[in-house]
Amino acid sequence: MVARHYSSSTTDVKSTLAAMKRRFRLSERACGVLLHPTSLPGPHGSGDLGPQAYRFVDFLAAAGQRWWQMLPNHPPGPGNSPYSSYSALAGSPLLISLDKLAEDGLLDADDIGPTARGLRRDRVAYEAVARFRMECLRRASERFAARGGFRRAAFRHFCETKRPWLADYACYCALKRAHRGQPWTGWQRDLRLRRTAALRQACEQLRHEIEFEQFVQFQFHRQWAALRSYAHAHGVGLIGDVPIFVAHDSSDVWTHRALFQLDADGRPTVVSGCPPDAFNRNGQLWGHPHYRWARHRQTGFDWWLARFRRAFEQFDAVRIDHFLGFYRCWAVPARARTARHGRWVRTPGKALFQALRRKLGRVEILAEDLGAVTPQALALRDRFDFPGLRVLQFAFGDDEGCRYHQPHSYPRRAVVYSGTHDSDTTRGWFRHAKVAARKRRRGEDVGEYRRALRYLGSDGRAVHWDMIRLAYSSVADTAIVPLQDVLGLGSRHRMNIPGTSTGNWEWRMPEAVLTTLAVRLRDLAVAYGRTVVDRPGKHT
Repeated sequence: MVARHYSSSTTDVKSTLAAMKRRFRLSERACGVLLHPTSLPGPHGSGDLGPQAYRFVDFLAAAGQRWWQMLPNHPPGPGNSPYSSYSALAGSPLLISLDKLAEDGLLDADDIGPTARGLRRDRVAYEAVARFRMECLRRASERFAARGGFRRAAFRHFCETKRPWLADYACYCALKRAHRGQPWTGWQRDLRLRRTAALRQACEQLRHEIEFEQFVQFQFHRQWAALRSYAHAHGVGLIGDVPIFVAHDSSDVWTHRALFQLDADGRPTVVSGCPPDAFNRNGQLWGHPHYRWARHRQTGFDWWLARFRRAFEQFDAVRIDHFLGFYRCWAVPARARTARHGRWVRTPGKALFQALRRKLGRVEILAEDLGAVTPQALALRDRFDFPGLRVLQFAFGDDEGCRYHQPHSYPRRAVVYSGTHDSDTTRGWFRHAKVAARKRRRGEDVGEYRRALRYLGSDGRAVHWDMIRLAYSSVADTAIVPLQDVLGLGSRHRMNIPGTSTGNWEWRMPEAVLTTLAVRLRDLAVAYGRTVVDRPGKHT
């Protein structure tokens, strides 16, 4: 088992992408909803790829929506963040539908009954959810094995075609479990350094654990493909998310040490973050290892191309998180306690995206270009014709940068959001702006709250619908709204608070609340030309 150079053969991927490009284009006027599958309702502690996901597709189609946008669908790492995963290529076991496994005869009703302690319907209690779901997956794997599933052609074909990443990922997971969850830098030296003889012996000893991980990814693959096909049949495309960085304790870094800035023991020498600003005088220390970009160039960006190829196997468009980092990144010495002592380093985004275009063609990419924007980063975005992001909650402050987010200044080639997974809900944002307005002294500038009311032409009583209307009426080709804003929910329903380590990524939507909202969303989509009606009852 050695670090793999990914195949650059892309004929099948290109043909698939060509078909999708004809149907799902970010250049066509459309709208969509942002919701991570874990936030779906259901009885098993977190949302998944089961019946509720299909019902959500039905809602999107009825509401005239073209897009379902999600967060990264990889196994969540520490802090339960989908942006800090144990793998940049594997699917999250928590998204596998237990109901679908029961339909396949791999689980019984008693296995998935409401007996697990600690599961909640309003929040994802990750520790309890992971424990319960992994126990169920173990039972399903045992029944799969008893039926000869590991010898069947479909499973063997999956393992063979995904071998460039699956073999190392499955081995990593098995070894991590054998080491009681320790990061790979805490393993036996020969395993840490991936010595061939030690890996071969370990993989033989852990063969059943490795087969279990392959089974999990096989089920994820089957269920994801089925859901995507259903979405396509209903005129709904999927938007995924590719984070720029990967977690240090991950299969990717363990397998490809030469691609990251690590010391002889495998520990990062330089880590990611962002510089001090008006909100944080010490900056932010994210802690991901930085890349050895020269080595990536030498390989023709094979590892990156494998990530994008995998993403477009599952999604019709992809959001690149922290796109600005593909021009420059803030690099902080690993031993630094804050990000104050970092420095900007250039990154070869132009060469990477040229390689991507050569291999995969003109794929559908949206660039998350929020933050410390530079003209050079925007030029990189525009060179490859990637639409950037505009966020309405950022449009009404008192600095010059807010004008960038005001709809009267938008280009067509853009994606407008009412808010993002990192921001407050629109109702929560508006309430805080209103509280701040009450504290302003007479004669001071009107402030964010009054600017928003003036721009929206609103009395503020249904500000979330006013913001949705503003997004839909803009010239931006694509308008995306978090489901929390469709539901008109307050701050306690937000998905993530950046800079905090607990309570994030846990939100779940209430059940049976979407039926009447589909009509209202669809009326707006039709009014502003964001949905096409082929014939009665058909939505595209």
